[in-house]
Formats: sequence, C-alpha cells, structure tokens
Amino acid sequence: MSNAVLVWIWSCAYLNCAGWALSAIHQLNAGGYAVVLTIWLTALILWRKREHRQILPCVHWQKIRNRFQKPFPLAFLILATITFLGGAIYAPNNYDALAYRIPRVLHWLAADQWHWVHTTFQRINTRACGIEWVSAPLIALLRTDRALFLINVVSFLLLPGLIFTVFTRLGMRRRVAWHWMWIVPSGYCFLLQAGSIGNDLFGAVFALAAVDFALRAKGSNLVRDFYSSVLAAALLTSSKTSNLALLLPWAIAILPSIRLALKSVLTTSLVCVIALFASLAPTMFLNNRFSGDWTGMKAEEKAESAPVVKAGANIVLIATQNCVPPVFPLANKWNSAIEKNLPLPLRNRLAEVMEGQINVFHLDEIQIEERAGLGFGVSVLLLASVAATFFKPKSQTKTRTQREAWIACVRWSPMVSLVALMTQSNLVALARLLTPYYSLLLPALLTSPSHERLVRKRWWRAAALAVFCVAAVPLILAPARPLFPIMTILTKTRSAPERVREVYTVYHGRSDAFAPAREILPPNLQVLGLITSDDPETSLWRPFGSRRVIHVCPEDTSTELKSHGVEYVLVKTDEFGTRFPTTFDDWLVEMNAQTIRKIPLGLRAAIGSRDWYLVRLN
Repeated sequence: MSNAVLVWIWSCAYLNCAGWALSAIHQLNAGGYAVVLTIWLTALILWRKREHRQILPCVHWQKIRNRFQKPFPLAFLILATITFLGGAIYAPNNYDALAYRIPRVLHWLAADQWHWVHTTFQRINTRACGIEWVSAPLIALLRTDRALFLINVVSFLLLPGLIFTVFTRLGMRRRVAWHWMWIVPSGYCFLLQAGSIGNDLFGAVFALAAVDFALRAKGSNLVRDFYSSVLAAALLTSSKTSNLALLLPWAIAILPSIRLALKSVLTTSLVCVIALFASLAPTMFLNNRFSGDWTGMKAEEKAESAPVVKAGANIVLIATQNCVPPVFPLANKWNSAIEKNLPLPLRNRLAEVMEGQINVFHLDEIQIEERAGLGFGVSVLLLASVAATFFKPKSQTKTRTQREAWIACVRWSPMVSLVALMTQSNLVALARLLTPYYSLLLPALLTSPSHERLVRKRWWRAAALAVFCVAAVPLILAPARPLFPIMTILTKTRSAPERVREVYTVYHGRSDAFAPAREILPPNLQVLGLITSDDPETSLWRPFGSRRVIHVCPEDTSTELKSHGVEYVLVKTDEFGTRFPTTFDDWLVEMNAQTIRKIPLGLRAAIGSRDWYLVRLN
C-alpha cells in the first residue's frame, strides 16, 4: 500500500508541474500531455526496475479473500463498490466542478496555456488548482469528464491503509486503529465524494500522507520518505486553500527529519522546486499579480473579517451538519424554527459575515455531497466511544519521553489548525470543508488504552456495523447518483412530493443543464459569449473541443466581442443590476443586439427555473 501512495503522490506532483510547464511553452493540449505522460510512464518503469518495487500492490487473492471475510473490511468493500457504481453510471454533476473547476481547465486548454480568464466570476481564476492539473490530461486526451471520478475512487481506496498507519504512529493501539480505519471512510464526506468530482476527498489523502511519511522518515532515516512527505504537503495546499492550516501538524512531524535534506543538496533543491510548483504557491503568486491579494479575495465578493462571530457560527455549523441524520424529514420544521427564533440583529450580522447567506443554519432533507461532513453515524459512534472511556480508570501518569512529547504535539496540533480555520472560514458548508481535517483530529480522542477494551465489546461492534448500514442510505438515495430508478418512479407517479421531484429532476439534468440552450444555437457555432456567475458552464462546452465559451463583462463592447469571434451571447438577466450596472434592455441598446430566444433553465433546486436569453450582436 505504501508503494501505491508513493506513486500517487509523485504522479500528482508531476502532473501539477507538467501543467505549469506546458502552459509556459503554450503546449497545454492533447499532444503536450501525450508527451509528458509517456515520459512519466517510462520513468515509472525505470524506477520499478531499479528499486525492484511494484508500482501497484501485489494481488494475493487468498489474503484478500481472508481479509474481506471479516465484517468491517467487507462492509467497506460493499460501500466502495456502491460508490464506484454511482460514479460509473452517472455523469459528474458536482456543482462547483461544473461551474468553475472543469470550465477553467477547458478555458486553459482552448488557449493552450493557463491564463487569467476574462470574467466577472472570479472563482474560475482564484481558487487552488491541484485537482485541476490532475484532471487536465484526462479531459485533453479523452474529450470528456466521465473518467474524472476515478481520481476520487483512487483517493478513497487509499484511505484505510493511510488511516491505520497514521493512527498507529500517533499512539493509537493497533486493534483500535484497525477498526477505525474501516469506520472513518464511511463518513458521508468521504463516501459521497468517492464517486464524485469534488476536491475535498482528494486533499484528505495528502493530509494523511504528509504526516505519515514525515513520521516514517524519523524512523526509517530515508530521504525518499522525507521527499514524499514534502510533496504530499505541497499537494495538500494546492488541493484547497483552507488546507493551509494543516501544515502545522506536518511541520511538527517533519521537524526532526530536517537533517535528511542535507544528504543531497542538489536533489533536495530539485524536490523543493517540484514541491513549489505542485503547491498553492503559483496560484498565490498569480492571485497577487492579477488581483493584488494572494488569497484572491479582493477579486471575489467576500464578507468582512469577524473571527469571533465566524468561530461561534462555525461551532454550530460543525455540530448540526455532522449530527443531522442522513434522511431528515423534519428539515422544513427546523428551518422554519430557525427563521422564526433567530434574532433579527444576529441574522443580519451572520448575513454580513457568512458567505452572504441569510439562512446560515438551514439543513437539507437528505445528505448531499455539497454539505456532507463526517456524518451522523461516525459522529455518534465517536461521541459514544469517547464517553464510554471517559470515566474509565486512567493509567498512572508517567514522565513522557522526548519522542512521546513530540508525538503528542503532532497528535494535538490539528486542533489548533481547526480553531484557526474556524476563525477565518465564512463558508456555510464547513462540515464538507473539514474533510481533510477529520482523520487527523481523531487520534487525539482515541489514544486512551480503554478504547482497546471497548472495541471488543459486543454492543460497540454492533453499533459500528450499524454505522456502515446507515452510511449506505445517503449513497443509495443521493440525488446526484441514486442507485434506484427514481426518475422512472417520478414519471409514473403523481403523488411524489414536489420538493422530491424538483431535487431529483434538477440533479438528474445538472451534468448537461444547458442542453436546451445548446439546441437552439446555430449549427457549427465555434464561439459563444456568456454572461454568467456560478452556473454549470461545462454543459455549454459539450462536446469538448467543438466550441469555445467567452465570458462577457460589463466593460466589453460589441466591437471587442466581435473581434474575438463572438456573434451570439447567452445572457443570465440576474446579473443586471448586480455585476452589470445597467438594465438588460439598456445593455441590448448599447451592444446593438437583439433577443433571439428566451430559454427557461432550472439549474438549482433551491432557486427554481430562471429565464435566459440568446442574444445576437447586429
């Protein structure tokens, strides 16, 4: 398993560096990626021959059969199979990915290089792009996004082994770590993203790997482990900016092994260059260059800084989002109670601070990947386990050795990272944002020797197996990838609640949400203008490579658009009066344009259908 993790880390780091390098020489296209992938495959073969290592784990069928005859591994295997089936059956429909992560890759590939996209929707420029550089060769070579879910499938399958090694290295008993290595991946944030194209699970693997190889380097004294830890930490930051706080436990873990960097100054320098380009650093530099702020917040519309208010709101968000059942029929009553009882001054203050949302503490009727955290099952079992061992007799306190004190610092430092994030984050979906944090937070709660006795208890094992059963519910019912014929049922029955019908219908068509708009475009249209903000733009690029989308901004003139080949513009009228300081009718006059067609599109279940207009520049 360690070899598989090693290859995954170095491959993702290589693809990040390759993306920036191909951009620098204007070869970010299928041909460029064919060359760099050939080079990488050759390097892997040479490494395998030199080190006498397996690139993938050896398959011992008898050992696998024996392992998966046990209830906990078998439950994990069943859940992993379900997630794979969901990803294979359904086209990707993660909203953020369709709105800006895949479109940014398509914009770059269309220009043969990374560039700061001309747009009013700045997330397409400012966000970390680690998973995008891993996705780019799949999109460039296959001309589809159907294979992108495999990135998260690989990440999900690597979790149990990484969790076990990190948990045991941080002081957890092996028996306890063995049970939790199967339980933790059943958290909804891991399961629901395993068949998806979200980027939180992607970063969770590097959070564990960075600490694992750092702790491993202390014992093995191998520079390979040291370098792998550095690259994993770099990829952790490029996965998501919110992961920066997790560099604290990694820094403490890697500190005793810093001397290994001096074994070969030249190799260390080369690895540092690779780590630099595989990290968030290029995005930070480009954000500062184009927006004047390394975070990119100046380019986006962000709430004010209020760490105390944010921390208080985030405590409530973590508690409610992680403890809500997978199916919550009382969601409407809860939401109504919140709206009724939340004091108006507090509600207005939260609206200013927390992502511009008024209904900050609203809950969904069913767990969805956009908001899912560790989840009801794992959270309740964790709380019950901690409570069951809290009143057990404690072993006599003894003086810690230097190594034990160091391990304790690594074990508890993720708590500091969590507090730091809670004072800064203004995102309502905080439980999902914490996906890379959960596995590093648990060892501090599960290292008591009493847990070894607890996992032998019949009631605890029954409760743990119930967690797996409960985890299957959101997987099967997930609006993004339902594993039962929901659309057939909704078609044949009229008694289904309107909310259920609307949610499943919107998710069913989200991967190609702009298909009705594409159908009315002129044949062989190669360039389409678009006035948009946070909409699943990917659909307008289909089939990939046949059309280019250019964002239209308030300062653009008709002449400028025509010089870029834009003759038709698809317009979201909601942008007028907000990002566009004029009315839609006035804009038509200014651009000397006329409306061709009105198209109602339902892109979000919470908003409903909205009118879009296809406009032609005269």
